[in-house]
Amino acid sequence: MIIVLQPDATEEQQEALLADLKARGYGVHCSRGVERTIVGVIGTPERDKDGLIEHFESLPYVERVIPILKPYKLVGKAFRPEGTVLNVRGVQIGGGTLCVMAGPCTVESADMLLETARFVKKMGAHILRGGAFKPSTSPYSFHGLGEEGLKILQEASLETGLPIITEVMDTRDVELVGRYTDIFQIGTRNMTNFSLLREVGNTRKPVMLKRGWASTIEEWLQAAEYIASQGNYEIILCERGIRTFETYTRNTFDLNAIPAIKELSHLPIFADPSHATGKRSLVPAITLGAVAAGVDGLIIEVHPNPEKAVKDGPQSLSFEQFGQLMQVVRPVAEAVGKRL
Repeated sequence: MIIVLQPDATEEQQEALLADLKARGYGVHCSRGVERTIVGVIGTPERDKDGLIEHFESLPYVERVIPILKPYKLVGKAFRPEGTVLNVRGVQIGGGTLCVMAGPCTVESADMLLETARFVKKMGAHILRGGAFKPSTSPYSFHGLGEEGLKILQEASLETGLPIITEVMDTRDVELVGRYTDIFQIGTRNMTNFSLLREVGNTRKPVMLKRGWASTIEEWLQAAEYIASQGNYEIILCERGIRTFETYTRNTFDLNAIPAIKELSHLPIFADPSHATGKRSLVPAITLGAVAAGVDGLIIEVHPNPEKAVKDGPQSLSFEQFGQLMQVVRPVAEAVGKRL
């Protein structure tokens, strides 16, 4: 259940409430907003809820108590109704901004990454993406440069000032990747890797959680709940397309998911039109549709020479294409009340 405190509840009253709940053996998660403090109470048996609701609502500093029936408690809208806004080295994610993450699928070399980082920043991107560890369907594909790739990302970040997002694939790599990245990316194949979700939840570093390629929205939110249950609420959801019977595109982009997440959760949501389509010719249209639907950000693959990319060349935009896309995105973002 969720306990909403009165705006004038004192620090002492808040601490007394938390101590009471912990003494009863419940998990407690506190969200202190600008106007309200909201306490999420986890582990309350159904048989006890009515009595607890009556007890806590009788306290003078409690505004109301809301029973939560959904399986996700901490990432649900009621826990932080004003929405979550992240600040990553001065870059705002959520709220009224449209954040753009751009860069190559894979870190191939220092020269290539630095050239791309300089260009995407010039075009208005806020965060540099690039994979040092890459999952692949085939065990014989290129799987990334590992720590060397992380060091290249860090060097590009130091020169351009762009924060970094990169994928972590294994619990054993969380500490290593965390030394370099500003945002952990959890890919579609690892959405249900619950050990990994708990591990990044313990880091208190922002996490982008991509939707599993065959996952429902509820399953996706429950995966996010694993991260939040460890005390890390700095979570970004990313719709990257789901697998359907369609074969023309790499995946099927679920536009419904964007407004649905806005109804169900306080977390910011991004769109990945590159993985959604697998075709660079379709990326602009899906990007504009996602922006019109209300996404908080985009993550787009950009490469100086897509035809020679080590991975995912067909879905990567050239410099010229990315520059053109940024020009047409701006008026659409402004039309739906977003600042680019």
